[in-house]
Amino acid sequence: MARAVVTCEHLPMPILADDCGHLSYTITGNGPPVVLVHAGVADHRMWDAIVPGLAERHTVISYDLRGFGGSAPPAGPFSETDDLRLLLDHLGHERVRLVGASWGGRVAVDFALAHPDRVRSLALLAPPWPGYDWSAGMVAYDEAETAALAAGDIDVAVQVNLDMWLRGPAREWHDVDPALAGQLRASVRTALMNQDVVDEHSRDGEAGDIGTIAVPTLVGIGSLDVADFQDIARRYAAGIPGATLVEFPTAAHLIALDAPDELTAALVPFLGR
Repeated sequence: MARAVVTCEHLPMPILADDCGHLSYTITGNGPPVVLVHAGVADHRMWDAIVPGLAERHTVISYDLRGFGGSAPPAGPFSETDDLRLLLDHLGHERVRLVGASWGGRVAVDFALAHPDRVRSLALLAPPWPGYDWSAGMVAYDEAETAALAAGDIDVAVQVNLDMWLRGPAREWHDVDPALAGQLRASVRTALMNQDVVDEHSRDGEAGDIGTIAVPTLVGIGSLDVADFQDIARRYAAGIPGATLVEFPTAAHLIALDAPDELTAALVPFLGR
C-alpha cells in the first residue's frame, strides 16, 4: 500500500552559517531518506517524473546545488560535499541513500568517500571521471560552449548543451520529446550564467579511491549517451566493489528525463535493499 505523501515544495532555506548563500530543496513522501543530486545542466526539477514512484516508500529530498535553480550562486568559498553534509544535518538525517546524475553523481561519490558512515547506498547515473582523457567530440563541445559564452551569446551556448546532453550523439531532434528541451532550457541558462562564480569559489578536494566504497552501488548509463560516458560508467562499475551496471537503451545522458519509468523500476528495488 502506498504511503501518504507530504510535500514541501521548493522552499529556499538559509541553512549555512557562512555568507555563501542558501540552498533550495524539496521534500516529498515518508520513509527512509533518499537524496537526489541533479546534473550540471539541470536543477532539482529533472527528477520530477521519478519522485512520485520513489516517494511511495521513501522521504525523497531533491535540492539545487549552488548557482542552480533556486539556490543562489556562492558569495564565497564553498564545498558541494560540505553543502550536502550541512543539508543532511539541517534535516536531521544521519544516513541516506544517494542518487546522483552526471555532475551530481560525482558529488555523491565524493560525499560517500568523505563521509562513508552517512551513506547507505549509492546510485550513479552517468557520472564524470576526474582527469578523464576526453574524446575529440567532447573537446569540440567544450570549445563551442566557450566560444559562445565569450561572444556573449547565451542562446547559442544553451543550444550547444542541449545538443550534447539532451539529444546526444546518437539521435536527431525529431527523436526527442520536444517538451524535454523546453523543460531543460531555463535550467541550462541559469547554470551557464552562474558557472564562472561557482567555479571560482568551489573548494572541493581531490578525488579519492572509489575502491574503498563499501555500500551497495548501482551505476546507470544510457545506451545513447556519449561514448566517453559509457566508458566511464564501466570504470565505476568495475572499480567500486560489488557495483552493478544498468543500461538504459532509450536514454542519452539524462536518464531521468529520457527513461523515467525504467529508471524508477531500477531504483525502487535497489533503494529498498
